[in-house]
Amino acid sequence: MTTTARERAIGAARRPSASGVRLALFTDSYFPQINGVALLLTRLVDAVRARGGAVRVFTTTDPAGDDADDIRRWPSFAFWMYPEHRVALPMRPSVQRELRAWQPTIVHAASPFGMGLAGRSAARVIGVPFVTSYHTNWSAYSSFYQLGALEGAAWRYLRWFHNAGVRTYCPTNAVERELTARGFENTAIWSRGVDSTIFSPTYRQPSLRQRLGVSDDTVLAIYVGRLGPEKRLDVALAAMHRVEAAAPGRVRFALAGDGPFGQTARRLAPAGTIFMGRLTGTALSEFYASADLFVFPSTTDTFGNVLLEAMASGLPVIGADVGPTRELVAERTGVLFPPGDASALAARILELVAAPDRRAQLARRAVAFACRCTWDRVFDDLFADYAELLADRRVAGV
Repeated sequence: MTTTARERAIGAARRPSASGVRLALFTDSYFPQINGVALLLTRLVDAVRARGGAVRVFTTTDPAGDDADDIRRWPSFAFWMYPEHRVALPMRPSVQRELRAWQPTIVHAASPFGMGLAGRSAARVIGVPFVTSYHTNWSAYSSFYQLGALEGAAWRYLRWFHNAGVRTYCPTNAVERELTARGFENTAIWSRGVDSTIFSPTYRQPSLRQRLGVSDDTVLAIYVGRLGPEKRLDVALAAMHRVEAAAPGRVRFALAGDGPFGQTARRLAPAGTIFMGRLTGTALSEFYASADLFVFPSTTDTFGNVLLEAMASGLPVIGADVGPTRELVAERTGVLFPPGDASALAARILELVAAPDRRAQLARRAVAFACRCTWDRVFDDLFADYAELLADRRVAGV
């Protein structure tokens, strides 16, 4: 056994076990939906089982969803503000009966509505520790959907929901600081990881660049994610108009994803912009690795999972200077620009276009940083905290 393999084996032996954990996971977003929350929760379920625990998922119906014994689905409808997100209205007595019969040791709600409310109520009735995780900046989203007047009410509701639990998991320190300042209690960090065997510079495909019309003298800047107004793609597209005017033909911009802003984005995009649609699997890995820069103008993400994927793929990041993004780019893996400032974003892009050596340096740092962000480390921390909560409960004699 090599030293590296031996160290991995020792690390695995020391990882917190999920043995004895019976996790009831309540969420309005789950596979086969494709978004950051659904993919994260699928990983959580797999990790609990891999470490000896048991999981039952309580979620929404989906036309492509399965009827596995460990998944309970309730009738749901599309959330009007975010149609890709579904909300269920389960009967709470039926949820309580399910939980009593299954006997969970911990209830984790990943949604503050629908299924999350049912989990909150049932956990309190049957006396099981209740934890939550904060994934979506609903307050910030409201300003992009003409609901600014509801912001105060939104924070009061979210505080009421999350403070009912013994823990609120936050994806970044920046989010934790904001929630704490707004009166959220018992917060902790549950970060994110990236699989560097799936996202890696080794997936770079010169043939893909050729199909996209990108030569060796052209810089391919990309965006991956939901095409929604809250992602500030209007800023990115305005910046690309300025880049094209300043350096004609030097930069090609391509976007992967879909969403309600797609049609508007196509109208705002400069000539030559490429819309790839939604990509998954190897096609997504190759798209990342075949690019040269990653543009992330969003100011609403609580954790940009795509940032880690881009970094692992060897891309410098140009991101809006907001807390969660700043936290990831603090390792000098990219550069920041003032939120909403298309001129500044264009300037940052042009600076890196003109500095290939600096791009290469940032790319090396990005890969090194991403390689440290393993999913094993992420779940080590989460399961250690689960164990602490359950131990405190046993000590209390509950």
